[in-house]
Amino acid sequence: MTDSDQPQGYRRVLLKISGEGFSSGGATGVNVADVAKLAGQLAEIATSGTQLAVVVGGGNIIRGARFSAGTEMIQEATAHYMGMLGTVINGLALQDALENIGCETRLMTAIRMDGFAEPFIRRRCTRHLEHGRVVILACGTGNPFVTTDTAAALRACEIGADIVLKATRVDGVYSDDPEKNPHAVLYERLSYKEVISDKLAVMDVTAIGLCMENNIPIVVFNYLKEGNIARAVAGERVGTLVGD
Repeated sequence: MTDSDQPQGYRRVLLKISGEGFSSGGATGVNVADVAKLAGQLAEIATSGTQLAVVVGGGNIIRGARFSAGTEMIQEATAHYMGMLGTVINGLALQDALENIGCETRLMTAIRMDGFAEPFIRRRCTRHLEHGRVVILACGTGNPFVTTDTAAALRACEIGADIVLKATRVDGVYSDDPEKNPHAVLYERLSYKEVISDKLAVMDVTAIGLCMENNIPIVVFNYLKEGNIARAVAGERVGTLVGD
């Protein structure tokens, strides 16, 4: 991948934000200040004309895969559904935070919750984006045993996103865990095949495969640094770019 391959701004973006974005520092629940800070960054992007869809995680509420571990009382599939409900809680918080600062939104879920959210329908979602609304996507794919990373890749393919932005609390993809190994190397660029073959902790293999098959690049970056989301959307060099 050469410098000329780096796009200078994206028309339609799929942002994946984990539950950590709603409660920093490893805390549980929803932190109003964290959500307000996130909403401010997203509103800046939306008002610039970029079409923005956001897939939210729910780890700050409950991590389904871990919740059922070591117990026979709650089945793993049930725990995954509980995790999906956690993403809805985060989605509602983000929706109100965005609309509180004048940003029009729609919350769409993979499991029907007609009282307060729209069901995810691809054409309806793209129409919302075309009208400048931030679309918040919750419940993952609606299926247990599927990560929200895979949901982000799948939705990006469905809505024709130009890129997947994975917001993390580290500066990009490293050769090792930078929080444990101070000598870990930060990669500037990687191919999809390198990520898979080297088992790098970017997204799960299914998510990487979907993006590779549909030629959707991925940028992994630190959203905690002020302005990084906007810089990533603008195509500036931030984090690690994964592509062909």
